[in-house]
Amino acid sequence: METFSASRDFALQLDKQDSLASFREAFVISDPSLIYLDGNSLGMLPKAAQEKAKQVVDEQWGKDLIRGWNKGWWEAPSRVGGKIGQLIGAAPGQTLVSDTVSVNLFKLAASALTLQPNRTRIITDTFNFPSDLYILQGINDLLSPSPRLRHPSPAGRGDGGEGKYEIIRIGATDNDITPDIAALESAINEDTALVTLSHVVFKSGYLYDMRRITELAHQKGALVLWDLSHSVGSVPIHLDECGADLAIGCTYKYLNGGPGAPAFLYINKKIQEKLSSPIWGWWGQKNPFDFDLEYTPAPGAQRFLAGTQPMISLLTMEAALEPALQAGMEAIREKSILMTEYASFLTENWLAPFGFSLGSPLDSARRGSHISIRHADGYRINRALIEEMNVIPDFRAPDNIRLGFAPLYISFADIWEGFDRIRRVMEEKRHEKYPQQKLTVT
Repeated sequence: METFSASRDFALQLDKQDSLASFREAFVISDPSLIYLDGNSLGMLPKAAQEKAKQVVDEQWGKDLIRGWNKGWWEAPSRVGGKIGQLIGAAPGQTLVSDTVSVNLFKLAASALTLQPNRTRIITDTFNFPSDLYILQGINDLLSPSPRLRHPSPAGRGDGGEGKYEIIRIGATDNDITPDIAALESAINEDTALVTLSHVVFKSGYLYDMRRITELAHQKGALVLWDLSHSVGSVPIHLDECGADLAIGCTYKYLNGGPGAPAFLYINKKIQEKLSSPIWGWWGQKNPFDFDLEYTPAPGAQRFLAGTQPMISLLTMEAALEPALQAGMEAIREKSILMTEYASFLTENWLAPFGFSLGSPLDSARRGSHISIRHADGYRINRALIEEMNVIPDFRAPDNIRLGFAPLYISFADIWEGFDRIRRVMEEKRHEKYPQQKLTVT
């Protein structure tokens, strides 16, 4: 870890040395006093996306009307997918923009499981985003001999007992920060059909070794599906080099695509023709405008498209990708590491005396671009930051205040100021006036 100083002048010096500092001008910053540390949930609005949204609505929809489908709309899922592919180490023809993360997970996981019908084990972990776990539970119910809605078992092993698949959820080795890698490795056996994990986990920011886990799963004949939602745009990803089979991810965090922007999916070209989407939609039909009444899957990954795409948000998101493509993932990662190391330093030196602890890995090689700072009164502190201090992080139960550092628009002075405001909340006990009862969205 670099030698840091807690002075504001030091933060300003880091900003002077920042090769990505100019990208901040590419984003809409309506309130310069706002310290926005929630880009790991919803990225800031790029000016290019703002302009594109207006152009799509006023020109393409407003004037072209239905003619827009022959002016680039129809090809957009694969064209934009190819741009995302550049950020995740995927050669052309393997990445598509489509639907939501949950829908794409359902499509890819169900397809992977039916490809190996004699295997009955799914490996995941308790760190996975809960929605991913719900999708796996639902697939298990759907593919069971007598499907019905069941209540899953408590955290740990198993999915509720009667499904076709045994869902193994690996736990932690330490205070819910680091997955038990030894347990994960021992759980993957010859009966494993699918290993599915979040590349960067959503609470602690732990970063999995994609190559190692993928190779281990392949040694046992299992397929691997990675959720890239918290890593794409902040961590270099090399899907092809790692031999990954499948991946999904969202575009509204570090890719800044906008709230509810379409998600993406990746299917390695080596297995595309072996897989069949469980949702047979007309966009996945070989010749959709023949309007044949019988379904014939399109070649390659295209068969995993389903219905008509949300074109306004998709094209807006395409424009939003430009800053990340221009900056390059290596430069983004270099700054990200420095930011999370600096934030970890400030946590230890400023916040630990107030009862905070770092809820993320100490090793930057095993950490994404957000950290969690933990405090027993984390929820009320989070409320005070948002409502009184003009700092926006987010809270994840039971005690995690997540601080996201988007390298394209967050400065080191922002980090210094944000931590100084956290310190002031604690010194002035501002959080104590807020109720323990949580708002709907945290």
